[in-house]
Amino acid sequence: MDKFYKTGEVAKLANLTIRTIRYYDQIDLLKPSKIDDNGYRLYTPSDLIKLQKITSLKQMGFSLENIKSMTISDSYLSLQKALRMQKDLVDKQIENLNVLSTMLDKLDFYLENNRDINWENIIHEIQFINMEQNLLEQYENSNNIDIRIHLHEKYSINPLHWFDWLKQNYELDNKKILEVGCGNGKLWMKDASTLRYDLTLSDISSGMLLDAKKNLKDYPNIKYQVIDCNQIPYEDESFDVIIANHVLFYVNDIHKALKEIKRVLKKGGILYCTTYGNHHMREITDLIQGFHPKINLSNINLYDIFGLENGKEILDSYFKEVTLLKHEDYLEVTNYKDLMDYILSCHGNQKEYILSDYDAFNKFIKKKVGECFRITKDAGVFVCRK
Repeated sequence: MDKFYKTGEVAKLANLTIRTIRYYDQIDLLKPSKIDDNGYRLYTPSDLIKLQKITSLKQMGFSLENIKSMTISDSYLSLQKALRMQKDLVDKQIENLNVLSTMLDKLDFYLENNRDINWENIIHEIQFINMEQNLLEQYENSNNIDIRIHLHEKYSINPLHWFDWLKQNYELDNKKILEVGCGNGKLWMKDASTLRYDLTLSDISSGMLLDAKKNLKDYPNIKYQVIDCNQIPYEDESFDVIIANHVLFYVNDIHKALKEIKRVLKKGGILYCTTYGNHHMREITDLIQGFHPKINLSNINLYDIFGLENGKEILDSYFKEVTLLKHEDYLEVTNYKDLMDYILSCHGNQKEYILSDYDAFNKFIKKKVGECFRITKDAGVFVCRK
């Protein structure tokens, strides 16, 4: 028989006021698992674990609105998974603080010993600590990327998965390579031990670079740098290969970025840039708009900025030879919870309509997915030779 705790017992165990527990109930942050015939709100041990997570995140500086977004699906997660997600966030905060501590120790040493300070390096390290993005953004961006990659890796029908297919089509041996928008370094995880090239990984997000360094920590020869594609800090003709996987539709000025990429590419060098077409994952959009017609999983159609349909026309202005290679694949999703995670990980407005009625959303997706839900994939890579 499940053990239940009344509101007062929960407040005492968590060292919080009854008023706080009631407020969390009112704002749908922590709902009781049961209300008995006498109207008592009853909480389970799993609810106590969620309350502990809420309290920890609040102590770390997150707003209740952000915490609600981060914990909304906890009721549908295993306890182990929920705890691991919290530990990942704590580890990321520790990691950021360790980087800051090391930088401060270095500055103190220089000042104490009257050493000249290389302010350019210090500024670079400050960038790496991520003064622009807060911890929540780092965590969400990294976690969301992992969720989206997981869906493709788990349910893709083509046995040659996306990243393996890309590496098969990239000419990399004995090349000097720059990847822009590297994210968490996923492209290099499988074969980093056999690197036969000079590799620099870059991203505009220092938080993402920290994740990449962590994932590839056993390979010290890889270089990392915070880079904005619109202003690449390298001399002309520095690289044999530049890789931009699902990046160009995010940059502030795609034409300025392409000019910069072309500038730092050697003569005869290659840009590999991936994108997707207007049919990509279309079934998910149709599905979620069946729940609420105003939901958009992306604030803009990224393929309109740079997609399979218009990419060659854009690239032809900068490269003498542009070829499109398409990855033939589709998804067959059998676990509706994975699809729910994917939907929540997207960049659109879906949380505005889902968080307030999560139970209904859960039932809707479960019914629609059924035993199997097929999803179109429409992605490829442009091979551009300078």
